[in-house]
Amino acid sequence: MSLQVLEAQTGEHPVASVIILHGLGADGRDFVPVAEQMDLSSVGALRYIFPSAPVMPITINGGYAMPAWYDIMGAEITQRQDEAGMRRSQAAIEVLIAREKARGIPASRIVLAGFSQGCAMALMVGLRHPERLAGVMGLSGYLPLADKLAAEHSPANADVPIFMAHGRHDSVVLLDRASASRDFLQAQGYAVQWHEYAMEHSVCAQEIEDMRTWLAQVLA
Repeated sequence: MSLQVLEAQTGEHPVASVIILHGLGADGRDFVPVAEQMDLSSVGALRYIFPSAPVMPITINGGYAMPAWYDIMGAEITQRQDEAGMRRSQAAIEVLIAREKARGIPASRIVLAGFSQGCAMALMVGLRHPERLAGVMGLSGYLPLADKLAAEHSPANADVPIFMAHGRHDSVVLLDRASASRDFLQAQGYAVQWHEYAMEHSVCAQEIEDMRTWLAQVLA
């Protein structure tokens, strides 16, 4: 599965890459405005990668087809997970990471980020990637296939910085689901920086500033 990708650079000769995975029903354009709001000039030139997920029928939406990293089979998102779909997206995202490394950006200068379904994929891929990444950023999402992480985790990313943020009024991915993922990761020894905001299933100005601060730190 190959992905359509938008790219944006903040200057010539980028020194790091940020791959941002959108949520269900969106596409690669969704987070371009968010990236444009973050001043990371202190880090140097960055390359942003905005892939678009393939269009597929979504069970919970009556089979209506939309861009998705995997199928959602029911309201309880951690039950009946579409592991096959997740594995296909995992492989496609690994291709994007490999492409950045081939263009001269080491894994240690790559951040994998995502919103909602994209958050799930960022956590899934980032914690399994065989080389140490700069960081993993998960917004308004959760950890998928948690029961398989112990067997599949990458020792290289055992100490990778993780940024997780969620809205207290999120009715799509409930706060309890996200905080349970945070607690699970922390119990496994991962360093999770957690943020909550008075918002729904969205992104807010304070969150963008907190993202900018974190990115400046992990890419310093």
